[in-house]
Amino acid sequence: MVRRHELTDQAWAVIEPLVAPSRMGRPVRDRRQVLNGILWKLSTGAAWRDLPERYGPWKTVYERFRRWSADGTWDRLLSHVQQHSDAVGEVDWSIVCVDSTIVRAHQHAAGARKGGPWTGEALGRSRGGLSTKIHLACDGQGRPLAFTVTGGNVNDCSQFEPVMARIRIKRRGPGRPRTRPVRVVADKGYSSRKIRAYLRRRAIACTIPERVDQISGRLRRGESLCRLDRGVYRRRNVVERCFNKLKQNKALATRYDKRARHYKALVTLACLRLWLPADIADRP
Repeated sequence: MVRRHELTDQAWAVIEPLVAPSRMGRPVRDRRQVLNGILWKLSTGAAWRDLPERYGPWKTVYERFRRWSADGTWDRLLSHVQQHSDAVGEVDWSIVCVDSTIVRAHQHAAGARKGGPWTGEALGRSRGGLSTKIHLACDGQGRPLAFTVTGGNVNDCSQFEPVMARIRIKRRGPGRPRTRPVRVVADKGYSSRKIRAYLRRRAIACTIPERVDQISGRLRRGESLCRLDRGVYRRRNVVERCFNKLKQNKALATRYDKRARHYKALVTLACLRLWLPADIADRP
């Protein structure tokens, strides 16, 4: 019987080629069982030591998670599923919505040395304490295309280009990876000359409202205002819905991991679940 948050046969068939055991070396524990244990951890946010016995020894599951986080297995799985979806025309390239969300860091995540910033572990001190920020771009259907993880005190504008640069969906057969949507939609936090110039260079249309001070400056200089298609801008809510779905995973909604690499792996795994068929990822 397939339990809640576990992979069904249909989901496992999609990702099995990339996590299948090698033919040489010692026999390893069933990869599907290990992956289901990691998904249980992602969904519940519980400690690794509390892993149910049906998933095997918790140390084995944790070590496999740590190893796959280090060798890029999660990134390859996400790229594989995105490529499969794009090949059958399921990726909506008409718009890409960009936004960020704050994640509170649990006290267990604050394990850096004293006397300095939390460099390299994507932790920042903001008004609410230690936090992490997820910067994400999703397609027109609200499915994540790319993301970066930074400290909670990092400005949204500074991560716009890194997030856009991570949008790379390989094509089946020859051809360059797909990297450019038709239009980018974002809120006022991304309204800057640098971002608009970046999108113009790449021939990408944008729907980004201007801030009040920018509007006042344009009027003072006698310049025309940027046109805003409000009908298109209403579609920006898909990225908010994407964040809501991602944060249904308790290990992602609150950061418990000290290492940024491990937290990024959990975000990647949560994004992977949203690309699986709806009857698998959204099963009650």
